[in-house]
Amino acid sequence: MIGDADFLVVRNQLPADLFERPNRLLGVIRHGVGIDLIPVESATAHAIPVANVPGSNAQAVAEYCISSFLSFARPIGRMDTVLRSAGWAPARAHTANATELAGKTAGIVGLGAIGASLARMCKHGFGMRVLGFQRNPKNMPDFVDPVDLDTLFSTSDFVSLNCPLTPETRHLLNADRLRRMKPSAVIVNAARGPVIDEQALVVALREHWIRGAALDVFSNQPLAADHPLLKLDNVLLTPHVAGLTAEGSRAMGIGTARQILQLMAGEPPEHLVNTEVWDRYLARRRALEERE
Repeated sequence: MIGDADFLVVRNQLPADLFERPNRLLGVIRHGVGIDLIPVESATAHAIPVANVPGSNAQAVAEYCISSFLSFARPIGRMDTVLRSAGWAPARAHTANATELAGKTAGIVGLGAIGASLARMCKHGFGMRVLGFQRNPKNMPDFVDPVDLDTLFSTSDFVSLNCPLTPETRHLLNADRLRRMKPSAVIVNAARGPVIDEQALVVALREHWIRGAALDVFSNQPLAADHPLLKLDNVLLTPHVAGLTAEGSRAMGIGTARQILQLMAGEPPEHLVNTEVWDRYLARRRALEERE
């Protein structure tokens, strides 16, 4: 597919050896934020610039995380279903564990554009205490309390994972940290599936180490029809849609198109990821044009 393409727009995982195949690519743009879908080191080695559209879906994903918090605090959807199928009293029974977000503690792993937006919603919208963890705590909003990971997981009532997938964050939430969490705690993952040890999470949910989880991403996607998560009633599952709103999709599309136009004009894209490639890219581009 890429043989005659000048630009590649990415929404799915690319093969690791894709850029080793014959191509004339002048740029690869991630229609979204996470660049783990792109073999960036390989692109850099082949003098291909890579860009993404950071912040384009931050509001959408942050609102997804808040809606997940609310879905466990006040299970309105489940009450609606039970009211229709079983009647008034059984539906009201679901208020037994209803709670309010105000005064609760939200722990956010990753305070980039998404995590910072979520932190503001938690603090200023719902009156929550906000704990945060990221590699550089200096960049955290001043109303977020920086803590280590173990403290964040053991103290928080609601935990939201909003960090990129890196070797350091793979299985960041493992069995040991799940054991440290409150039995009433809720986990939300709208980052990447492998940030959680999925097998450990299945055990934690099945044995009720925690109250529940809302998952938009999984170790393998699409989610297999026989996946054990599908058999649990204390997990909310969505098909990787946290960033997909009309507004978020429009921002991603415009940001992607704008950077393609910048590359076409010979200008660095505004969100160039592998900045070190630019001089070699210009030389490669001149060579391609001379051959034509």
